[in-house]
Amino acid sequence: MNPLVTNESPLRQGKILGLNPNVFFLGMVSLLTDTSSEMIFTLLPLFLSELGTATIIIGLIGGLSDGIDAIFRIFSGWLSDKVGKRKSLAVLGYSISTVVKPFMYLATSWGSVLVIRFSDRVGKGIRSSPRDALIADSVTAEERGKGFGLHRAMDTFGAVLGLAVAAIIIYLVQSGGLELSLKTYQWLVLVGFVPAVLAVLVLLVFVREKKSSPASQNGLALSRLRVGFDTRFKLFLAIMAVFSLGNSSNFFVILRAQNLGSPVVYVTLMLVLFNVTYAASSLPAGMLSDRLGRRWVIALGWFIYAMVYLGFAVASSLWQVWLLFAGYGLYYGVVEGVSRAFVADLVPEEKRGTAYGLYNGVVGLTLLLASLIAGWLWDVINPAAPFYFGAGLAFLAMLGMMGLIRE
Repeated sequence: MNPLVTNESPLRQGKILGLNPNVFFLGMVSLLTDTSSEMIFTLLPLFLSELGTATIIIGLIGGLSDGIDAIFRIFSGWLSDKVGKRKSLAVLGYSISTVVKPFMYLATSWGSVLVIRFSDRVGKGIRSSPRDALIADSVTAEERGKGFGLHRAMDTFGAVLGLAVAAIIIYLVQSGGLELSLKTYQWLVLVGFVPAVLAVLVLLVFVREKKSSPASQNGLALSRLRVGFDTRFKLFLAIMAVFSLGNSSNFFVILRAQNLGSPVVYVTLMLVLFNVTYAASSLPAGMLSDRLGRRWVIALGWFIYAMVYLGFAVASSLWQVWLLFAGYGLYYGVVEGVSRAFVADLVPEEKRGTAYGLYNGVVGLTLLLASLIAGWLWDVINPAAPFYFGAGLAFLAMLGMMGLIRE
């Protein structure tokens, strides 16, 4: 047998939906995890508001969560390259998030929420970069957009399921109230814990680590002698930082919907619509990027984002908010998977873990500052101000992507 090709090579396994099984099963893990997380954490700003928490503190919680997530993504991505073990880090991260979720049942203050959410995001930070690198390792360059698109579609379909179940629970427990009650939220936590456990089991049983050949081990050793990344990758990170500075926590989109008079059950259904459009557009956008190029698709997504944020700034009626949530999901579907595929395009295989760590780290750390700015703009100026700010930076990032980066 050729020693450079093992029976465990991901590209030689039987395919599911035209792709390596790892992509499908990692998508299933994300589907189950997102089902859980959407039930427990998506409506968190409404729960915090019910606890009497100031908007700037809500922004701080969202921002700190993203910040710690980013730090651990940088470290775990680098570590997965160094030790050559991506699956074990992913299992650790998913397990941490699963263990801490039930404690939200006992949360009665913003301080306890911060600690639990902080811990959950540590788990997400540990798992995300190795998982993305594992997906990139499991597909060819020609199907990279499709692979990440399928993963994001499955991930987001989990959000649809989670929010649909949440809407049913909210309706049964409190009907059409404007505020999220403690009893309702505790039911969401109890039910949401189940798919989180199932996600860890799927990851343990069905996902396979890509085994390195002797040649790739030698390549890995040589890669550690190289310094830095391609200039295009560095420019991409800088442009992502500009965009992310205006892309505050989704907490503010939810708060804006409530600010415009949406009952909590309507907000939940709006999030279902958001995730339906997200899931429906992810795979087509990924496949389109395989044909037309990533930067064109990313720039289109940022244009959609800018238009949606301008819409949130000027909206005055509930029907407008419904349309904006659909547009917001379209932005996510167009950009999220394609951006991850673009990272793999710009860096060598042996540095993918580190690259995803840096990408996720830059985005997450910038989101910390973005959420603080958004909370300050909301409180000091008005609820529309964060959305004008975000739209402006999205336009600037779009111009940077088109003018400064070549594929």
